[in-house]
Amino acid sequence: AGAAMTLSAHKCGICFQPPSIILIYRDSSQDKTRQRIMPVRNFSRFSDCSRAAEQLKNNPRHKAYLEGVSLRQLQKLYSLLRGHLEGLSLAESLEKLRQEETIDPEEDMNKLDDKELAKRKSIMDELFEKNRKKKDDPDFVYNVEVEFPQDEQLESCAWDMESDEEI
Repeated sequence: AGAAMTLSAHKCGICFQPPSIILIYRDSSQDKTRQRIMPVRNFSRFSDCSRAAEQLKNNPRHKAYLEGVSLRQLQKLYSLLRGHLEGLSLAESLEKLRQEETIDPEEDMNKLDDKELAKRKSIMDELFEKNRKKKDDPDFVYNVEVEFPQDEQLESCAWDMESDEEI
């Protein structure tokens, strides 16, 4: 457990031949940047990427190294590997992944099953964290106030109209 404190993940990627996850990490106890190759075994184009990512992340041999790598990133790497096994080019796999990662604002999420809904929420959480301004960010501004011009014509929306019908 003590080793986990000195390791910090820098980059995580995938190698198709032989199938493996590669982690570039910093070992601060020895002040060295190292590479760890984790072979991917028993994975086919029919495998569940989420399950494979969880198994790798919880594997006792790799757990300390993968602490700084999100489960979502590992799932994406397994998706790329699965695409490769399906015969897709890397560009095709990346495009397919991009489409899966895009939230359609018109989609009715009330109709999704629990697994799909959890996936959408995870994508939104990741996007939120990526765009969120933190106190340490150089362009962070505390208590932003914005004045909106009042002389322009205000647009009204259908839901904005007063109606006694639905109440």
